[in-house]
Amino acid sequence: MSTLEIRDLQVSVKLPDGELKPILAGVNLTVRSGETHAIMGPNGSGKSTLAYSIAGHPKYEITGGSVTLDGEDVLAMTVDERARAGLFLAMQYPVEVPGVSVANFLRTAKTAIDGEAPKLRTWSKELKGAMERLHMDPAFAQRNVNEGFSGGEKKRHEIVQLELLKPKIAILDETDSGLDVDALRIVSEGVNRVRDTGDTGMLLITHYTRILRYVKPDFVHVFVAGRIVEEGGPELAEKLEEEGYERYLAGAGPANA
Repeated sequence: MSTLEIRDLQVSVKLPDGELKPILAGVNLTVRSGETHAIMGPNGSGKSTLAYSIAGHPKYEITGGSVTLDGEDVLAMTVDERARAGLFLAMQYPVEVPGVSVANFLRTAKTAIDGEAPKLRTWSKELKGAMERLHMDPAFAQRNVNEGFSGGEKKRHEIVQLELLKPKIAILDETDSGLDVDALRIVSEGVNRVRDTGDTGMLLITHYTRILRYVKPDFVHVFVAGRIVEEGGPELAEKLEEEGYERYLAGAGPANA
């Protein structure tokens, strides 16, 4: 079992003029293997900042607190070291990587994580199977990463990565955004397949409850103005669907990016 521990995490963003703007104001969260945590909150509350800070985005500066994975200091690791340690980030806006095929990208990532290259015949079969489960044409394996992919295809490719790389902790940043009903169901089924192995802890960041109808969270955390302001079970998500975030925003101060 693996554990991601976030303690009193404080993060600022670097503005173009060099000034630091505080975003996260002391986040505490523990995610264990097999658990699904939903982070919900309004636009600008700092949810994506939490995701990218854990992953090591250079735009964000840690000003306090700690993040550990199985007792190891995540904040002391480079971005690639975090990935090899078992952290995975599915981005809200997956980037294109011209000149690198999906097949080569995924096999290189798997090699970096495992310390040795997977056998080509076995790997090809696993990749084809993962793509078919996500309803992706296996021919996409020879295309450049996300180049010319639709929004839904990019999100499906993220979940193909998730299934094949088998991380300890997966952070899914608004994976449901831009998906139609069919794509949302297919992506959610992929997330559930990984979750049901019991080997991966999920941190699911979203504005809306629609993905939570398919991916049932164990814990729901309400995120406002850079901190968690309420926690509960799946029933809390239903309450948010009915009432929105207005009662949390009163007196919370200005929302941040």
